[in-house]
Amino acid sequence: MKGAGYIKQIMSEHKLKLLVTYVLFTLEMSGDLMKPYFIGKAVNDLLKGSFESLIIFIALHLGWMAIGMIRMRYDVRTYTSIYNAVMLKFLSGKTIKSDISKLSAHSTLTRELIDFLEFDLVYILEAVFNIFGSLILLFFYDIHVVFVCMAILIPISFISRWYSKRMSKLTHFKNNEIEKQVDAISSFDKKEIERHYWALRKWHVRIADQQAFNFGVMETIVALLIGLSLYISTRHSNLSVNEGELIGIYFYIIKFNKGLETIPYILEKYVSLKDIVSRIISFE
Repeated sequence: MKGAGYIKQIMSEHKLKLLVTYVLFTLEMSGDLMKPYFIGKAVNDLLKGSFESLIIFIALHLGWMAIGMIRMRYDVRTYTSIYNAVMLKFLSGKTIKSDISKLSAHSTLTRELIDFLEFDLVYILEAVFNIFGSLILLFFYDIHVVFVCMAILIPISFISRWYSKRMSKLTHFKNNEIEKQVDAISSFDKKEIERHYWALRKWHVRIADQQAFNFGVMETIVALLIGLSLYISTRHSNLSVNEGELIGIYFYIIKFNKGLETIPYILEKYVSLKDIVSRIISFE
């Protein structure tokens, strides 16, 4: 079974539980995405002496908060249940002592897989909402800003492709070393234990260095995008544009950039998940 099929199988076996959490998340993110719009409306109404939009915004925020609280409480119950089911199925019939090192490592890696479904997949979906939702809503404010945001996706796509390949190699080497951990410790060989931890440190350092470099590149692009978008939105906006609409534009630019800043994290999790799934499958 291929990696994608393995994850699909887990999601299929627990589809009703997962459906509930993703419906709650969609409602939560939809409310969050609409908040800048109602903040802008509230500013315009308050300047006119009206509290109507402010009341709507507060109600929206409280609804968003309530849904978020329900989802977080539901999620921990759902994903701990899924983890237990996956681990019990994985460990059933595995009794060979020589497999202990890999079993221990794969137990940790399986926890990472479930954490991906619980936390990282939600984080990815949030980035999708921020990027595409912001573009859609910016379209109703200033189409020139939308064109700038879409144009910036071109260099980011090339940078992201290179980053993904680089992180895939580094993650693979790191996980290779993790699989050797129990064997290294149980050998009681001081040199072997030192070798293992220094090797593990080396891969962590190289991964961190790559993350830092990519962070600098991405933040430079984001800074340019923010500056250019703000310049265009004020230069091209006609005289009828009011303070609330400008606030809405700026909020959605920030949300779009927040989505862009998530891309490196998404790529790291993708290559890590791909490597984890391939190891779990190869050991079944």
